[in-house]
Parts: sequence; C-alpha cells; structure tokens
Amino acid sequence: MIKKDRVAFIMKMLEDLYPETPVPLDHQDPYTLLVAVLLSAQCTDKRVNQVTPALFELADNPKDMAAQSPAAIQAIIRPCGLSERKANNIRDLSQILIEQHDGRVPQDLEALEALPGVGHKTAQVVVAQAFGIPSFPVDTHILRLAQRWRLTKAKSVARTEKDLKAAFPKKYWNKLHLQIIFFGREYCPARGHNSETCPICSVVG
Repeated sequence: MIKKDRVAFIMKMLEDLYPETPVPLDHQDPYTLLVAVLLSAQCTDKRVNQVTPALFELADNPKDMAAQSPAAIQAIIRPCGLSERKANNIRDLSQILIEQHDGRVPQDLEALEALPGVGHKTAQVVVAQAFGIPSFPVDTHILRLAQRWRLTKAKSVARTEKDLKAAFPKKYWNKLHLQIIFFGREYCPARGHNSETCPICSVVG
C-alpha cells in the first residue's frame, strides 16, 4: 500500500472509530487547560482530572494562583508526580501571565514556550485545543503509531511532527492528534500489541 493510500485508510478508520474527539483533560478556559496539560507530564489524564477540581477551587485564574504559595499548590497536585517542580512552575507562569500578558494565555507558540514548565508539546496542545489553531503535538502514543504505520522513519519528536504535518491535511491536524491518541490507548499499546488484530496495523503495517 503506497503512502497516500495508507494515509487515506488511516484517516477513514480513525474517523469511523472516533467521530467525536472530546478533550481528555477537564478545563473551563485556556488557563485551566494550560495548567492541566502541565500537570499531565508523566501522569495520566485520569489522575489529572481527579486532582484539578480541588486545585481550581483553590485558584482557577492567574491572579488567584499567583497569590498561592507553592506549598499550597503542591499539597493538592502531589498525586500527579513531580509536584514540587510543577507547583513552582504553575505559580511562576501565573505571575508571568499577569505581568506580561494581561492575565491571559497567549496564543503564540513562542510566548507559550517561554513560560516555566511549558515545552513545545504542551504549547501545541494549548493552541490546538484552546484556540483551534492547527497543530500536531507529538506524544509517546503518536510517536509510536507514526512509526508502526510507516508515516515516518524518524526517532525524534521534531522530525515526526514534521512528517505527520506533511502527510495529513492541515485542517484535520487537531482532530487527528486526539484520534491517534485514543486509538493508541485502545488498540495499539506499547506493550502486548498484536499487529495481526490491530485494525490499522494489520492493514498498513
């Protein structure tokens, strides 16, 4: 199967399986999404969603969060892991949003990546899911599936992102990002994967 046909098959299969793509992290606005994505580093979305209600009851905007001590934030987010670093980053980025961005989350990738604890992937998730700006964040699921589906030969996230953006139409990037994650979790795990029964790998692998 040539690459063009593989891409078309993958898109159709993902659309059939996941016509709706709800954002896995519970949030109310760009700021709470940013905090939730930051917390999700090396932590499951389920665990983040268990923690954020108490965190956002404490503070759900930059002004209120910047007024909290890192210890108060850490006490709530401890189950997410790396809690000391994440607590400091959440408080510090909240202060920066107030001082440099009028208390708003910027839509610019470079400005987002300049915030403490916000890397390239986190920034892309925020612009895609909060602002609808076409982006293709690459996490471990997407990196794994892109290789299994022969959409890239790259080992790096940066090169994989470039290859995926070249393979898929731009208007579908945001939805595909979530569809591939959902598929990876349900059908194409890192361990115990059977390529012969996988709905996509069995065809395009």
